[in-house]
Amino acid sequence: MRLSRPPKAALTPFIDLLWVSDGEAVANPSRTIKELVLPTGATHLVFRLGETPLKIYSAPDDITGQTVGTSVIGGPRARPYIKDITTPEPTVGVLLRPGAAKLIFGVPANELAGKHTKIEDIWSPTQLGEIRSRLLEKPQLEQRLAVIEDVLMARLPRMRGLNPLIIHALDNFRLSVPVGEVARQSGYSHRYFSWIFTEAVGLSPKKYCRVLRFGRVLDRMQREPGIGWGDLAYAEGYADQAHMTREFREFAALSPGDYRKAVPSAPRHVPLSQ
Repeated sequence: MRLSRPPKAALTPFIDLLWVSDGEAVANPSRTIKELVLPTGATHLVFRLGETPLKIYSAPDDITGQTVGTSVIGGPRARPYIKDITTPEPTVGVLLRPGAAKLIFGVPANELAGKHTKIEDIWSPTQLGEIRSRLLEKPQLEQRLAVIEDVLMARLPRMRGLNPLIIHALDNFRLSVPVGEVARQSGYSHRYFSWIFTEAVGLSPKKYCRVLRFGRVLDRMQREPGIGWGDLAYAEGYADQAHMTREFREFAALSPGDYRKAVPSAPRHVPLSQ
């Protein structure tokens, strides 16, 4: 079972979503089950409350993998990664809004980008232990959401608001306003604007906008499963079908056709055949 909800109003400038899972699912320990996770450009904070740490793989045929940890920050990405989902664990997660990572973790988002970071590398082990203990003391999913919300609220006095320049840029990028125009509106040079944005969000403005458009493609494919590739490319502003396919392969490591054949139950979580 999984629950998710927006945070309290005081946290909404920084946090997009809180979610929790009880970890109960059908698992077959006789084989490894892998999932391809596609990029969103967002930063995630995740606490796995069982004993099985997150394990990621460099390729579908990688049989060794890399153990990351039980409490991790998933930095903003423009590439997919493969994770082990063989043993579901009770999990609590936080989806940060772009630009909030430095305010919450004290680390620029570009230092977290493209990788998983152990939370104990950012927060003290004592603090992390207290958070995990509080979460484990609460058996109900809604109670665990309340705990992680309280943890974030406790950090709120240290959080200044998001940089208005970043808010303005994100709002315009969601409307597909070109990067050059948003940089011009900022009053800064294009280079300085890009530096500020990359430090706050973790991806360059151009890369972030490309990931956003890729996300719109995934969402449209879910809404309109029978849409033709040419129509899809046109609807989302690509130069042509070939352009969309190149971008899709870069961000998903799959062609659009292979993605559709995989029939993912969630747009950014693709099951990998064994």
